[in-house]
Amino acid sequence: MDITTMRIVFTLLSLACFLGIWVWAYSRRNQSRFDEAAQLPFEQE
Repeated sequence: MDITTMRIVFTLLSLACFLGIWVWAYSRRNQSRFDEAAQLPFEQE
């Protein structure tokens, strides 16, 4: 396995990780939790 192959594998793994995080962040299942967290700075005690 040469350095070019290792770079390609690392790039593909990085892309897969990025896409996984993107899907998780924009899934409808998490939308209510993120909307609630977005309102935390505006809540008054």
